[in-house]
Amino acid sequence: MTNRDKIVFRCLEVEQPIGTFYIGAIQSDDLLEISYADVRRLEQRDIERYLGIQRTLSPQRVTELSKYVRTVDATFPTAVILAIESQHAEYNDQLGVMTITKDDRVAKIIDGQHRIAGLQGYDGPRFMLNVAIFVDMEIEDQATVFATINLSQTKVNKSLVYDLYDYAQSRSPQKTTHNIARLLNREEGSPFLNKIKILGRATPGKDETLTQAAFVEGLMPYISSDPVADRDILKRGGSLKRVTTVPSEPRFLRNFFIDERDADIVLLVWNFFAAVQSRWPFAWNVKETGNILNRTTGFTALMKFLPTAYWAYGEAEAVVPQEFFFRIFESVQLRDNEFTPQSFAPGSSGVSRLLKVLVTESETVRSARRGSFSL
Repeated sequence: MTNRDKIVFRCLEVEQPIGTFYIGAIQSDDLLEISYADVRRLEQRDIERYLGIQRTLSPQRVTELSKYVRTVDATFPTAVILAIESQHAEYNDQLGVMTITKDDRVAKIIDGQHRIAGLQGYDGPRFMLNVAIFVDMEIEDQATVFATINLSQTKVNKSLVYDLYDYAQSRSPQKTTHNIARLLNREEGSPFLNKIKILGRATPGKDETLTQAAFVEGLMPYISSDPVADRDILKRGGSLKRVTTVPSEPRFLRNFFIDERDADIVLLVWNFFAAVQSRWPFAWNVKETGNILNRTTGFTALMKFLPTAYWAYGEAEAVVPQEFFFRIFESVQLRDNEFTPQSFAPGSSGVSRLLKVLVTESETVRSARRGSFSL
């Protein structure tokens, strides 16, 4: 067997209660060549039995990671965990070197299958992955390690993730939308004053009804369809491509962002929701069970309605005044006490129903009085 048939790299031997394993770093293309995921499945034979330890791949997660690994600051700092049979792995404790047979289905992935799949087809700069290698590991121990890792992990709060963009030095859609959320939450007179749970956690004594993540994810699509790619372009010193601001373009705030008109985005969102607050003061201001307007269902529907209301003004890249938005909402016949879960169920169905009411009732008035809304 020639050196081309082997992968040789430096390793550290680690002793823990479970036994001995090895820590090293492998080129991503080598890891792709030797690794495989033993996906858990149900087989029918004389009796039913479960095989494998891995979950099936999530195509969405793989797509996200494929984009991520091509960004300027991509990193996978945590170890991919592998199980390899001793016939394919030899450790030289004198030299601290591991030699692995370079062939497919040599290294079973215990943890890290999405990271590895995300590197499929990668053609960027050198990308090594640190690995933890267990040699001749029993299937029971493989399952235990996999279960322990995935059961003990705490899912990161999405609001916390967005809040961490505050530390970023470079401009990005994530940082801008995060800053807008924080500003609207603290400014006196803002319709969102003390309504947004920064970091996603409620603050005692405040009537917070929205998470920071819900706010950011409601605003982001109007600035960017691919925030990760946009952030990467800006961090590399590049320029974002402008859009033609027409009603068919969903990113109607993109040029605002490119021109660094963040203050105008704030004012536009402020005016829109101040009009909501004026039209339905009780439903927007009061935090109580049975009121959905100032919660995720109501907020999401209103944000989906924002482009319709914006384009009714008829002037591209304008900061639409509050009075114009109020006249649109004035035509909607819903009363404060009608924003209930019974009428608008939590989730996508309630959002769609409320959006339909907003579009239908405001569109009827606008069609009958076209041109009379300008101030």
